[in-house]
Amino acid sequence: MLCEMCPRRCRVDRVNRLGFCGAGENLRVALVSLHKWEEPCLIGANGAGTIFFSHCNLRCVYCQNFSISHGGFGAEVSIERLAEIFIEQQNRGAANVELVTPTHYSDKICAAIDIAKERGLMLPIVWNSNAYENLETLENLRGRVDIFLPDLKYFDDEPAKIFSNAPNYFAVATAAIKKMFELVGTPKFDGNKMTRGVIVRHLILPNHRHDAIKIIDWLYETFGDEIFISLMNQYTPIFRADEFKKISRALTTFEYQSVVEHAVNTGIKNCFIQVGKTADKNFIPNFNLDNVNRF
Repeated sequence: MLCEMCPRRCRVDRVNRLGFCGAGENLRVALVSLHKWEEPCLIGANGAGTIFFSHCNLRCVYCQNFSISHGGFGAEVSIERLAEIFIEQQNRGAANVELVTPTHYSDKICAAIDIAKERGLMLPIVWNSNAYENLETLENLRGRVDIFLPDLKYFDDEPAKIFSNAPNYFAVATAAIKKMFELVGTPKFDGNKMTRGVIVRHLILPNHRHDAIKIIDWLYETFGDEIFISLMNQYTPIFRADEFKKISRALTTFEYQSVVEHAVNTGIKNCFIQVGKTADKNFIPNFNLDNVNRF
């Protein structure tokens, strides 16, 4: 099968050749964990049940997960093993099964979800992606994914191309987010835990607060308070960020607060913000293959 799972539509046979994302035919996972640094409605008592997949269809020069997204670190797992991992996360008390950067493995992930649900998986499935998605790929998630957690990285196309090698990013990502909303609808909760809905994340970059404000305006004009927005101040200039002057430093308090104030003045009610020192390498996961293989 020729791969067209993301907007790049490389049309390569991944058994014999790699496309842009670098992923081969088999699933590759770098870490299975209980992650307590997600939005409050996703962590429950024990944390989100994150599963970090290797490789990515973007090339963000500031990616904090560059060792797995660019470098491809991870271990191969079968569809059967991935289904087992889902059940193991449930047994650990995870609030959900959170699939991190899953797009390029979507066909096999769907098969694993089906197997796991037949075996008693009851947790919500969270699709944590960069929103650089095909609508056909998203349609295959109907009835399988409960919560979409996309990034909306850029409004303007220039930084999208320079920093992530993602032409036409805003048009592609916004169409994808509209599709995600169509698939799961307005937020639903069990107590304080989200069980269904869309949370759109935006990582504010230094020298790009006006881009962030345009993103907030688009989200609120399009969805109102029928989705949640998560404004993130945790940008850390790592990987290749020092090669690009505009993003070679941390975000200032003024930059972040001005974006938050705009969201407040716009009237947005469903918005997560970050407080305290979050731009810290200590928050980056340790990709050590924990819980990936069965021993």
